Amino acid sequence: MIRAIAIDDEPLALEVIRSHAGKVPFLELAGYFTDAFKAIEYLAKEPVDLLFLDIKMPDISGLELMESLQQKPMVIFTTAYAEHAVQSYELNAADYLLKPFAFTRFLKACHKANELLQAKQSYKPIVADSIFIKSGYEQVKINYGDILYLESGGNYMSFILADGRTILSRLTMTDTLALLPPAQFIRVHRSYIVNKLKVDRAERHQLHIGQQTVPVGGAFNAALLAR
Repeated sequence: MIRAIAIDDEPLALEVIRSHAGKVPFLELAGYFTDAFKAIEYLAKEPVDLLFLDIKMPDISGLELMESLQQKPMVIFTTAYAEHAVQSYELNAADYLLKPFAFTRFLKACHKANELLQAKQSYKPIVADSIFIKSGYEQVKINYGDILYLESGGNYMSFILADGRTILSRLTMTDTLALLPPAQFIRVHRSYIVNKLKVDRAERHQLHIGQQTVPVGGAFNAALLAR
């Protein structure tokens, strides 16, 4: 179901959209506004999937309204002025309805929006679970879940793994932090990064990971406790 609102300074135009929307089974018209600023207030509290948005309105245009929104829903622009079509597509509009528009054209625009919404909802980003680290002349694959902690020594980083191995790579602390997912790894000392999923016990000045302990630097203590 697409949740939508309509914004147009002409009440008759809103009535046409409301009438058409009532015939589309997968569309819920949650509200309609002649005052664009009241619509902006509504959107700040009640996010929607789709806007039916007039372009030429007093005080603020539909294009300006879209640019002002931090969270941008899909938009179908509605206007009597064909010259605005290029601008509307630059804002990635789902469609552009030129007034007056028939129900069949309105329905086609709704189907476009529905396809875009379904594609967005079904999209699953590929999340990496490992990295390749250069160690000597080799590229070694390391799963994030196998890392207990990392220890820096000059320009080298030691990856301490759950299977007892230690992989040494020429990496700085900054380079290493950029390679690791921040939700899983946290710097706890000027020389140490830990996999927070492997921490068994936390004390003020040290962490226990299995049989091993990792020091916690004073400058990192507050951030560690927050995590």
